[in-house]
Amino acid sequence: MKPIQPMEPMSLSTFERLRNNNIIQAWLVLILTLIFGSSLAGIQMTLGPRIEENKINETREKVPELVLGQEAAQKLAESGQALEITPLSVVVDKGVKKVSYSVFEAIGPDKKRAGWVVKTRGQGYADRIELLLGLSPDAKKVTGLFILDQKETPGLGNKIVTPEWRGQFIGKATAGSLSVVKGSATAPDQINAITGATISSDSVTGIINAAIADLRGPLAAKASGGE
Repeated sequence: MKPIQPMEPMSLSTFERLRNNNIIQAWLVLILTLIFGSSLAGIQMTLGPRIEENKINETREKVPELVLGQEAAQKLAESGQALEITPLSVVVDKGVKKVSYSVFEAIGPDKKRAGWVVKTRGQGYADRIELLLGLSPDAKKVTGLFILDQKETPGLGNKIVTPEWRGQFIGKATAGSLSVVKGSATAPDQINAITGATISSDSVTGIINAAIADLRGPLAAKASGGE
């Protein structure tokens, strides 16, 4: 067996080449990061307004269904009639801060208020959840729910968009807070959690509770002829 020869010490020039190579690679990574970051920012600036415009259009399209129900909204459309939809900004003074809500007032062909649609959002499990909440003219009952934007876990949390789960909120009274339960709801103020996605279920319910708590009074006042 041949004896193991000791390795020759690395020359200074070899060490410098390696060091310079690592520095060059680090700079390349930094430059590429800046390029990609700038590209993404540019795309966001370009698409951002278009995305918001699409959301506004989608909101207006959903208002009839959210205040009247799918069947009544369809009959209204088939009759060639439409709701008069007026966007409002309702500011709620919470003491330490003021919260602004985008609210859509829906007036029927008979010139009577058909209901309200509130656009609101909050933190979900993966990212922010944006939703539309339909309320009766006196704001005492939930008339509809639509998830406008979400990035919850596919196959689990994203089931908040399904009509079956959203339908649980329709008809719920706004006098108190709604709560999420695992299994089967046994009380009028309970919502069944999505299996494996309790956090997403809680998030949507919490967003709704917060919006109702803030707006029930102001919308009821408007309905009774107040400011």
